[in-house]
Amino acid sequence: MLRIKEAVVVEGKYDKIKLKGIIDAPIIETNGFRVFKDKEKQNLIRQLANKRGLLIITDSDSAGFVIRNFLKGIVKDSTIKQCYIPQLKGKEKRKEKPSKEGYLGVEGISDEEIINAIKRSNATIEGENVKKTEEITKNDFFELGLTGRDNSKSNREKVLKYLNLPTYLTTNAMISALNVLVTKDEIKEILEKN
Repeated sequence: MLRIKEAVVVEGKYDKIKLKGIIDAPIIETNGFRVFKDKEKQNLIRQLANKRGLLIITDSDSAGFVIRNFLKGIVKDSTIKQCYIPQLKGKEKRKEKPSKEGYLGVEGISDEEIINAIKRSNATIEGENVKKTEEITKNDFFELGLTGRDNSKSNREKVLKYLNLPTYLTTNAMISALNVLVTKDEIKEILEKN
């Protein structure tokens, strides 16, 4: 079990149940989009962010990214660490049919994938020394051909597909995700291979 300093924010109760078997940390549910109007929940999230920091783990679908972006807007950016789970096709066992977009949510991802995603997020894990890598910037994106070139869109899609991330990420969201998943050199390798 991973002991994490940050408070973890997830979308729903099944995500929370899944994570309780993997991590030791306070886990807060947004109850989906209800967090947009729930001032008490927003206040709790702000307090936890200021006291412990936040680790946001949402589904890799459009709804998950809307919630993720909302949370970024209500707390200081410096208190947030982003954890991105892979975008994998499938359905959760408890559901009769796949989600609207057809991707597994947090509750459907394997424990191993979640642990790997948490470790890549630079979460503060008790007993582990995390080596900070150099951040990927917008200038790096230009140098790598991910922006400002005729083939930039297809290059971004190659990297996102290789990492099982949603292909509709904005440039800023992609930079944020890549900073917790890969190094600049690893992006170069992905682009050279594909």
